[in-house]
Amino acid sequence: MIAAQDLHTEFQFAQEAESQLSSDTDLEDPDGKNAKTGKGMAAKKGKKAIGDKAKGGGAGRAPGLGRVNGHHQENGMENMTLFEVVKMGKSATQSVVDDWIEAYKNNRDHALLDLINFFIQCSGCKGAVSGEMFRHMQNSEIIRKMTEEFDEDSGDYPFTMSGPQWKKFRISFCDFIAVLVRQCQYSIIYDEYMMDTVISLLTGLSDSQVRAFRHTSTLAAMKLMTALVNVALNLSINMDNTQRQYDAERNKVVAKRASDRLELLLQKRKELQENQDEIENMMNAIFKGVFVHRYRDAIAEIRASCIEEIGVWMKLYSDAFLNDSYLKYVGWTMHDKQGEVRLKCLGALQSLFHSRELGARLELFTSRFKDRIVSMTLDKEYDVAVQAIKLLTLVLQCSDEVLTAEDCESVYHLVYSAHRPIAVSAGEFLYKKLFSHRGPEEEGLPRRGRHSLNGSLIKTTVFFFLESELHEHGAYLVDSLWECGSELLKDWETMISLLLDEPVPGEEALTDRQETALVEIMLCVIRQACECHPPVGRGTGKRVLSAKEKKTQLDDRTRITEMFAVALPLLLSKYCVDIDKVTNLLQIPKYFDLDIYTTGRLEKHLDALLRQIWEVQDKHTDTEVLEACSTTYHSLCNEEFTIFNRVNITRSQLLDELVDKFNRLLEDFLQEGGEPDEDDSYQVLATLKKITAFHNAHDLSKWDLFTGNYRLLNTGLQNGDMPEQIVIHAMQCTHYIILWHLAKVSDGSSLKGDMVTLRKQMRAFFLMCQRYLNSINSAVKEQAFTILCDLLLIFSHQIMSSGREQLEPLVYTPDSSLQAEMLNFILDQVFIDQDDDNNSIDGQPDDEASKIEDLHKRRNLLASYCKLIIYNVVEINTGADIFKQYMRYYNDYGDIIKETLSKTRQIDKVQCAKTLGLSLQMLFNEMLSELGFNVDRSTSAFCGIKELSRRFSLTFGLDQMKTREAIAMLHKDGIEFAFKEPSPQGQGSPPLNLAFLDILSEFSSKLIRQDKRTVHMYLERFMTVQMALQREDCWLPLISYRNSLQAGGDDDTMSVMSGISSRGSTRSKKSKQGTASKRKLPEEENSCSSSDAVWMNREQNAQTLMMHSPHLTSTVLRDPKKMRPEDSYTAAFTMPPEQHPHQPAPLQQPPHHPHEAAIDYNTQVTWMLTQRQQAEARQQQERVSVHYAKMRNHMQQAIRRGSGLMEDDEEPIVEDVMMSSEDRLEDINEGMDFDTMDIDLPASKNRRERTELKPDFFDPSSIMDDSVLNVSMF
Repeated sequence: MIAAQDLHTEFQFAQEAESQLSSDTDLEDPDGKNAKTGKGMAAKKGKKAIGDKAKGGGAGRAPGLGRVNGHHQENGMENMTLFEVVKMGKSATQSVVDDWIEAYKNNRDHALLDLINFFIQCSGCKGAVSGEMFRHMQNSEIIRKMTEEFDEDSGDYPFTMSGPQWKKFRISFCDFIAVLVRQCQYSIIYDEYMMDTVISLLTGLSDSQVRAFRHTSTLAAMKLMTALVNVALNLSINMDNTQRQYDAERNKVVAKRASDRLELLLQKRKELQENQDEIENMMNAIFKGVFVHRYRDAIAEIRASCIEEIGVWMKLYSDAFLNDSYLKYVGWTMHDKQGEVRLKCLGALQSLFHSRELGARLELFTSRFKDRIVSMTLDKEYDVAVQAIKLLTLVLQCSDEVLTAEDCESVYHLVYSAHRPIAVSAGEFLYKKLFSHRGPEEEGLPRRGRHSLNGSLIKTTVFFFLESELHEHGAYLVDSLWECGSELLKDWETMISLLLDEPVPGEEALTDRQETALVEIMLCVIRQACECHPPVGRGTGKRVLSAKEKKTQLDDRTRITEMFAVALPLLLSKYCVDIDKVTNLLQIPKYFDLDIYTTGRLEKHLDALLRQIWEVQDKHTDTEVLEACSTTYHSLCNEEFTIFNRVNITRSQLLDELVDKFNRLLEDFLQEGGEPDEDDSYQVLATLKKITAFHNAHDLSKWDLFTGNYRLLNTGLQNGDMPEQIVIHAMQCTHYIILWHLAKVSDGSSLKGDMVTLRKQMRAFFLMCQRYLNSINSAVKEQAFTILCDLLLIFSHQIMSSGREQLEPLVYTPDSSLQAEMLNFILDQVFIDQDDDNNSIDGQPDDEASKIEDLHKRRNLLASYCKLIIYNVVEINTGADIFKQYMRYYNDYGDIIKETLSKTRQIDKVQCAKTLGLSLQMLFNEMLSELGFNVDRSTSAFCGIKELSRRFSLTFGLDQMKTREAIAMLHKDGIEFAFKEPSPQGQGSPPLNLAFLDILSEFSSKLIRQDKRTVHMYLERFMTVQMALQREDCWLPLISYRNSLQAGGDDDTMSVMSGISSRGSTRSKKSKQGTASKRKLPEEENSCSSSDAVWMNREQNAQTLMMHSPHLTSTVLRDPKKMRPEDSYTAAFTMPPEQHPHQPAPLQQPPHHPHEAAIDYNTQVTWMLTQRQQAEARQQQERVSVHYAKMRNHMQQAIRRGSGLMEDDEEPIVEDVMMSSEDRLEDINEGMDFDTMDIDLPASKNRRERTELKPDFFDPSSIMDDSVLNVSMF
């Protein structure tokens, strides 16, 4: 036996843990069942006391030798360890345990040593416990020794490794412990040696700081505890049986009583009681030594293992463990930060609530932790939320009084969740709560019909649907209830009875609103039964149906057809004037099995249905109703069925009547002078609506409708007084005419001259819609714009794809005027402030729903135009006006603009980059027109453009080689734009657009090193000597841009010598090993940039003499207070004392003699070079040594910190290297390859400043919500 006190003495548990345990008695039982110490090992301490009782010698034997026989020897495993045998999994666990028990009986020290090494090796430790260590060292010393031999290079160990082999090993490991205890439960576990040693070892390992030891030993201890619980349960059952036998024998008369049997039973009961005490002692030691400390371990897997096993204990041995002393640990851990631990808590509680007997004993626990369980239904982990709802369903089954109405309502609304598992679980909860209870008065009700039990349940469903106030989500409610209540939902007979039958006296009839909801639910149930997949937004697509599901689908479809073929005409007749009901009812026929009309002899009901549809379209002018009528005719007019002729005749008669009426009304309408009459306008509009709705689904080409609609549209343009709805529907009808004509031409079923006619009609309609873009009516303009976008996409060059080259004459390319008008429409109608459109016509503010609807409409308009850009229908550069709105309208259209940008880049990277640059240039010009020529770079307008350029830069990704040419062209265009306009203030002032270089510098980090040099050379073509020497604030954009091209590059791009070396310097190609840099000759530079664009290559032979800027890293990357004198401008360009820094030097004056200017320039450069080299020579030795030591210090700190490089109190290595761009460090920098690190933020921002920047919408981490992770564990 093991007493808890003995384990505490050996391993010295922390006092905090004991105080925590003693404080956790708020729910403990008063009997002190779990506090008993048992008989115990009175004076045993550590391994020495255990070793003294060992039998035999044999110490020091290698692990695994002499352990196996029989089965293992037959398989050639006589030299394998327990770990290897269990890992291979080729032998049955029972055989492995039997072999170990036999070895234990022969020499228990050797067998126990093998078992100890088994646990050590399962932890991934390469070391082994020797016999000498086993005899003479304490457990803590052995564990310390094994920790020293642990492989620290890898954090993996068997229980964290992936793959089927290691998953199987975990199962085999747990099975081995369970079988070992089961096979030893009658003798060995009571020898006060094996279990004492194993429990002591596992307790010590579970307290180790090594995760592998702690995880493995905790899992082993928990499985060992579970096995002991099974043993204790068997002992308890045997004790009850023995006690019952003893009582039965003692109650016999004295003559028949067997005294020896009574004494034997009494002795057996005593032995069982002793064994029970020993087992409880062991369980108490494991619980207090391992579980109490590890259930709140830092590793989530360890915590989950503890909670999973305590749930098993409470279910297996509820008399001992199902009390508040153990339940409180599960309740506390429901607040765990990790979802897998919370999931184990819910799983443990579900296993208890599955039993009504056990659930009744959880009243105190439920009352205390019920609120937490209810809140977990909204857990951020979907799996946890699903299991929380299922747990509440089990609680509901155990008792109706536990959950309040507020608790239930918090679950009810989840039936509308977009996540289907959550919705289905909530639907099951709803069904159990509202539909599964039957009163005694409902027992005698009929099964079907209005007055049946299902009738009341369907009414309850309708009431719930209306009270939830989410009427447009009826399909979601039906899908949530489908798995648990499909039989109730598919009772269409009762639904029809509720709609058609009159209520009996005393019965409350359904209101109009309730009838509308019932019709919608009925339609959703029919759709779910026939399509067999969740509604849109609640599934990844159609799944493959099983044979049983297909049979059920066919049976349901047959039942639907048989019932509604008869009932639907009656329903349409009753609700003929109700728009909502009729619209839903007319959708039912598309789910019919039309063969049943013939096989079931239901033709008369088909005629009745056709009459009702005719009557509905005659009475209604609502677009939804008319489209429903058109769709119904389309479903019934299927040539595969025999009813086609009957339906086709009715449809043709209807269309003939509509077209004749339209032509007659149109002639009268167009011949009238002055303003059109209201009655005539209404008649024309109603007929035109019906024709348009039917033309959407049916080919009306045999009626010449194009001429009449075109005349109508042309008259509207000429007179300008045409009602807007007539114009809108006329354009829509003409759109359908052209599409049906195109379909006939495409499939080859048209006549010879049809393509010519279609081409004329199409081009005439294009011009008509373009003219309507200038209408004063916004609704008409939107309709014209939408149709133009659709037709331009249809009749683009892609119409010839898939072998349809014969359609080439139909290709239509929009001219520049049409593109400009469409772009202006987008800018005027889409990119408007919300405040400009937040008031209705009567001055009352619109409600939130109307604002959302207006935004949705504007998003559709923008998406229609963006599709034209993506499919290369309009010029890509027209997207510049769209892209420039990215930041301002990010919340409304950010996703559309970003997707358009991504798709455009896939088409043409270079043109896309040029378009981005054009959008920035447009914003810059707008800023100049508003603020004037003196650009203040601190204004919000300029900062907004700069931020937009940063966002654009991020969209280019990390692969610089893929975007190399595009980025280079963007810089080229930006440089040309910056120097395009001269200064309005005259010579000597910076160019008008020079500040644009500050915006362009955001893209410098995307240039590779070679291209930085090329771009820098291209920049020098536009510069003069005066510009290179200017230091005023107005020239800072040029300075910062040049610095951005130099940062991170070779020193030859940072030195003023590059100005001369690129113009024919005769320096040798070989550079000295100790020189400051490794410069290349012009020939080498040309070869390096040979792969660049043509404009880059031309710069190598440029004749313009220009000087490179000094190294400006200290200005951009370093705080002014930290600048070194040798890094400042005055050190690079030393001026005479008598000359003011802002006064131009003589060589800066515009030269009148080119040759003389060139000589003066070279002299000046040579002089400045000499000054810089002398300064560098004096300070070279001390600088290099200081910076080299600083560099190594940073590298060592980076290795020690690991991932801590991003801490606020540490200076970034990259910035330090960039600041110290001295010559000797180049060799180090090349080895470290810091240039590959991509810094998208401005170089002048250190990490302290970056935390104050706005969140990056392209960075997923900036929008993560960590609120749940901040919940306290207890």
